[in-house]
Amino acid sequence: MGEGLAGWFNSVVNYGVSIIWGNNDWLIASNPWYGLLMFVLIGAGVYFTIATRFMQFRHFGHMWQLLRTSNQGRKDGGISSFEALMTSLAARVGTGNLAGVAIAIYLGGPGAVFWMWMTAIVGMSTSFIESTLAQAYKVPHTDNVYRGGPAYYIEKGLGQRWMAVFFSICLLIAFGLAFNGVQSNTIAQATNEAFGVPTWMTGVLLVVLVAPVVFGGLRSVARIAGKVVPVMAILYILLALYIIVTNFSQFPSAIALIVKSAFGFEQAAGGVIGYGIAQAMINGIKRGLFSNEAGMGSAPNAAATAQSYPDHPAVQGFMQMLGVFIDTLVICTATASIIILSGVVNPSVEQEGIQLTQLALSQYVGDMGVIFVAIAIFFFSFTSIIANYSYGESNLEFISGEKNAKVMIMVFRFLVLGMVFVGAVASLPAIWNFADLSMGLMALTNLTAIVLLSPVALRILRDYERQLKEGKTGDQIKFHPDDFVKLKNEANRDAWED
Repeated sequence: MGEGLAGWFNSVVNYGVSIIWGNNDWLIASNPWYGLLMFVLIGAGVYFTIATRFMQFRHFGHMWQLLRTSNQGRKDGGISSFEALMTSLAARVGTGNLAGVAIAIYLGGPGAVFWMWMTAIVGMSTSFIESTLAQAYKVPHTDNVYRGGPAYYIEKGLGQRWMAVFFSICLLIAFGLAFNGVQSNTIAQATNEAFGVPTWMTGVLLVVLVAPVVFGGLRSVARIAGKVVPVMAILYILLALYIIVTNFSQFPSAIALIVKSAFGFEQAAGGVIGYGIAQAMINGIKRGLFSNEAGMGSAPNAAATAQSYPDHPAVQGFMQMLGVFIDTLVICTATASIIILSGVVNPSVEQEGIQLTQLALSQYVGDMGVIFVAIAIFFFSFTSIIANYSYGESNLEFISGEKNAKVMIMVFRFLVLGMVFVGAVASLPAIWNFADLSMGLMALTNLTAIVLLSPVALRILRDYERQLKEGKTGDQIKFHPDDFVKLKNEANRDAWED
């Protein structure tokens, strides 16, 4: 009976994953309905790009200007715009950037990288919309760290609490629990490959390191992320630049290979297997979304916590747009360059994602490449675990209410620690598959909400651009909910008082 029920459950989950994400069987069958999320995601991104008048290009320089002042504006122990960005990057930069890129190239060919780029470019505008809404609908908290995100703007902006709770449950399953297991599993595998450390020992070490951070709350997560993420990202990018520079004669041909393969004009490494456009697209878009999370509804949870400078919702929208750029167009491209230039991909031989990245690096720096990737994935995935936890805590608090959340949050913390250990020592494909389904449902729910609420975000963007044209900067730029017909009765006044 139990096996029959489990089999039925797995069949339902697999069917749902196929509808939302697509799979190779559906590719072969050329079913027009496979990969629903891919079409919704790209469609929404294109719509937002046009509606914002290609803001990711128009305001590209302005994003970096805001980064320079992003640590200003914080007061009373709150979270700065920079720390909110680092928290979201902590969740973004992890398995997807090192193992995920390798998997995308292995399954979809070098052309998958091109579709990751396209996903990121249109996703930048999507990230702006969802993060701006998260700021506009944020609420104050007794710990001086704002709360907000899709659950909050769905309930207040659309008046649909059931939809908001559904989103929060999906996030708790995917980010709060399952993906933390995925991250710890990747750390354990990489550490075992590099140092021969048993996976159970890595699991225990991770629990010991994660526990004090998650028990410290959201502010603790932001502080750790703000210190660890920039250092590791810069070191990893410098290593990739070193490899590109020392192999620069091959770099133009690698870029050409990516573009040609994206449209099915190039075969796999060594001509063993030809990759079609569909394989490149589905693997590139899926891994791109998993990595940069634009439109998924996860990053807005971090965006809402910030005390932005200038104090305007659009500022955190720009900052999170920058996060998508850094994640995919910088860090994922660095990984792709290392793998493609190494020539280690062999589609006729089964290759694991993180081991493939380690193998590629070892071609240039010997055994140090395996060790460096293990260290990088440890820190990247560690910060992903604590950031994912913060998303879960915020949404758990939304479901239960601030006054009733203490006991539930305490239980949730122990569940997260348990999942970190279990993920390190066990491969649980059924759980990961269920997480993929939850993540897909969560993304579809969020995309529906931000499309319906996009007029609010676009109006906020125009208000911000107007103040920029008037020559205002810094503290001169203000946001007043009363200036917006819809926000007048929906935005929390206490979150926007001087």
